[in-house]
Amino acid sequence: MVAGRGMSPGVALDVLNGGGDATERHILFHLRLPRMLVSLGAGACLAVAGLVLQSALRNPLAGPEVTGVTPGAVLGAVAATALGLAGWDSPLAVVLAACAGGCGGAALLWLLGGRGRGDPAQTAVHGVLVSAVLGGLTAMVLLVEPGELGSVVQWLVGTTEGRVWQHWHLLWPWGLAWGAVAWLLAGPLTLLRCGDDIALAAGLAARRARTLALLCAVALTAGAVAAVGALGFVGLLVPHLAVAVFGADLRVSLPGAALLGAVVVCGADAVAQLSSQLLAATLDAGRLTLPVGALTACLGAALLLVVVRRTPSRTF
Repeated sequence: MVAGRGMSPGVALDVLNGGGDATERHILFHLRLPRMLVSLGAGACLAVAGLVLQSALRNPLAGPEVTGVTPGAVLGAVAATALGLAGWDSPLAVVLAACAGGCGGAALLWLLGGRGRGDPAQTAVHGVLVSAVLGGLTAMVLLVEPGELGSVVQWLVGTTEGRVWQHWHLLWPWGLAWGAVAWLLAGPLTLLRCGDDIALAAGLAARRARTLALLCAVALTAGAVAAVGALGFVGLLVPHLAVAVFGADLRVSLPGAALLGAVVVCGADAVAQLSSQLLAATLDAGRLTLPVGALTACLGAALLLVVVRRTPSRTF
């Protein structure tokens, strides 16, 4: 709330205490507050989706990108913008286009994966292939509409810039509903983490449970990407942090992942805003914006390298 440009932290705190003029109150309550809430909601959705995927696929390196939903949502939003069907001035149309693209990417993964055979390794491999194909299609949009480069970069990198109340009103019911579904799947997901043989012996229909878990992860990812774009490494690393902090019981670690994901993305957004101001002052640039997705990608990649180097004998 106090990290953005346009007013000093002191003025922002004064507005929070009931002071300030109409312009300052508009900036804080109609620009900064919805941006903060969207950051919290998107981070929670991505973290829960990542933990659901890693549990269902029994793959510690599974993330929302492995479902093809993230590049599919980006393709949907960018294509709709290029065709003139949506734009940054119509958040509802962008969100609907991104959700449609995300569901399309998941459907393509489902078709390539043999319509629900549910093999974890095959699902991961096909997810990488689907993501590559959808990323190529997004690049082709630039050949047709090179003027959409700015939109493509924002969706590919991930940003919370310009988020308003309409984005939040579209995100929170979606995230709350599918987050509740993920929590109800805590028991089946725990059995899936033990292997299909143990799950079947316990009476669980492993294929059906895994399909429902993937659907839940797809929905959470599509909602988050539709709101803020493709934030890298949030859905991959935050679940590991949640399990380390809250334990392996998914009834506790799933809400814990939502909390940590919200804090990580919102904190990264605040750091990105402060860094943008420092860079603009250092480089003598009038306006310089560092996308939060660039910060999460750099920090996430660095943390992943540290983890891999500290555990060289671990098989991922």
